[in-house]
Amino acid sequence: MAMPTMDTGRIRENVESWEGMSRDDVIIKYAPMVKYVASRISMKLPQSVDLDDLIQVGVMGLIDAVAKFDPNRGIKFQTYAEFRVRGAILDELRSMDWVPRAVRQVASHIQTVYQQLEGEFGRPAEDAEVAERLQISLNEFYQQLDSVRGISILSFEDIRPSLEDDEWDILEVLADPDVEDPLESIGLREMRLAMSQAIESLPEKERLVLTLYYYEELTMCEIGEALGLTESRISQLHSKAALRMRAKMRRVLGKKQP
Repeated sequence: MAMPTMDTGRIRENVESWEGMSRDDVIIKYAPMVKYVASRISMKLPQSVDLDDLIQVGVMGLIDAVAKFDPNRGIKFQTYAEFRVRGAILDELRSMDWVPRAVRQVASHIQTVYQQLEGEFGRPAEDAEVAERLQISLNEFYQQLDSVRGISILSFEDIRPSLEDDEWDILEVLADPDVEDPLESIGLREMRLAMSQAIESLPEKERLVLTLYYYEELTMCEIGEALGLTESRISQLHSKAALRMRAKMRRVLGKKQP
């Protein structure tokens, strides 16, 4: 794979804009971004998880980004900082183990059923088929989807192959011509292809919800208004898409169900 071309103009712009700012200036400037990221994550969590706590953790991630950012790598600081902030918050949530064991078991069971039915039918399973295999009513299935909505939060660490170097960070090697291409060295190109295929195999509405939520950055409420559906229904579509994706990616990566 060819290495990315370095944009010297962008590097110069990064360096010039970065050198004139103190650490406190940078933190103040990007504090709204921290609140935005924390708020988006918080929307998918139980009310017991305090937003202010997530923001505080996110600020620590921002401080870490300021300390480690190298403008000469040609990466925009905001891109790098968002990665660090989101990663810090997700790491904190994992350490808190905020998802009850029973909810994890429900999610794992649904993922297994999706995987089984897709293998049998060669197509995405319908809601009624999943409910029948789970031996529950359709309404009970939708209730289960609502209960696992928070577990669909994914980070790169959840799906990347395990590495011998636990300190590896994809943003530390992006756009660096002196470092071996990470996509070549650890097979991320194959993983990206598998993920792309998994997304393409999703039912149309679920794929659309993912696109609007993650790429257009609309809220569940805004997506509901755009599609003429309730916010609860959008949340269920998002949960189904996430569970299907997790099942597909775990199979591709050879991981056991949690």
